[in-house]
Amino acid sequence: MDVFQTMRFFTAVAQTGSFTAAAQLLDTTTTNVSKAVSSLEARLQTRLINRTTRRLALTEAGLRYLQRCEKILEEIRDAEEEAGTAHIKPVGRLKIHAMGAIGNHYVIEAIARYREIYPSVLFDLTLTNRLPDLLEEGYDMSIVLARDLPDSGFVAQRLGITYSILCASPAYLKKHGMPDTPGALGEHDCLRIVNTIMPVENWVFEGPEGVETVNTPVSPFHVNTADGMTIAIKTAMGIGIQPIASAVEGLKAGTLVRVLPEYHFEEFNLYAIYPSRKFVDAKIKTWVEFLKDCIPGLLAADEKIAGSSRKRVR
Repeated sequence: MDVFQTMRFFTAVAQTGSFTAAAQLLDTTTTNVSKAVSSLEARLQTRLINRTTRRLALTEAGLRYLQRCEKILEEIRDAEEEAGTAHIKPVGRLKIHAMGAIGNHYVIEAIARYREIYPSVLFDLTLTNRLPDLLEEGYDMSIVLARDLPDSGFVAQRLGITYSILCASPAYLKKHGMPDTPGALGEHDCLRIVNTIMPVENWVFEGPEGVETVNTPVSPFHVNTADGMTIAIKTAMGIGIQPIASAVEGLKAGTLVRVLPEYHFEEFNLYAIYPSRKFVDAKIKTWVEFLKDCIPGLLAADEKIAGSSRKRVR
C-alpha cells in the first residue's frame, strides 16, 4: 500500500475514532484499515495510536502526524480538483509560439480579445520564425505559416490562408518608376528576405497568366525578418517582399505601395499546432476555437486592404 493511501487510512481512523467507522467511510474492511495503520507505524518506527478494547487515542506523535497528513491530503484533493476541472474551466497560463509577423499583427490582437472573455488565462508569447519543438521547449501551441506540415503526431488546425506581395516606397517608385510586369524587375533593386518560408534566388509569382518565375538581379540588401524588410522598403532601398501582415499598416498609411498588384507569391496555410487531441485543456480548447473564429476575418480584412492599395506614382 502506498504512502498516501496509508495516510488516508490513518487520518480516517483518527477523525472517526474507530477502525470500523474508518473502514465504512473508506469502503473497505476493518482488517485492511488495521493492517494499514500497523504498517505505517512500523515504517515510521513510531506508535501513532494507543488502542484498547473500548477506545482509541492518538499519541503525541500521532497528533502531530495527523495535522501534517490533513494538510497534505487537502493539498492533494485541491490538486486533483484543479487538474480534473482543467478540461471544463479555462484557467492558468498558455505558453504560445508564433512566427514574427503573424504574431505581431494577428496573435497579440487575438490574445487581447480572448482575455476579455477569459481573463483567468495568462499568456507567454514567443515570436520567432523557426518551428520549435513543442514538447522539448514546453510550448502549449505554435502558430505557424507552412505549405504543408510534416507528420509529427501533433494536432494541426488550419486557421486560414495568406500570402506575400511586392512593395516599394513612393519615393523609390517616383525615382525609378513602377514595373509593369514581373520581367521588368530585372531593372530594379530587389531586396531579399532570407528565412525558412520566403524565396531567395528566384521569385515565383502567381498572376493572371498563372505561375511566373523571375530570376532577380543581385540584391543590394538581405535581411531575415519581415519587420526589417519593411524598414528597408520604407527607406527607398528598393522593392521587396512583404507578408500582407507586415505590409498592411504601411499600405494604409501610404508609406508603402503595392507593386504588381495583379501578382502575389505562393499561398501559405496558417496553422495552430498543439500536442494532443485527447484530454485537451479547456484553455487550449477555447483558445483554438477562438482563433478559428477570429483569424479568418482578420486575414480577409487585410487582404482587402492589400488588394485595394494601388496608388498611381507619377
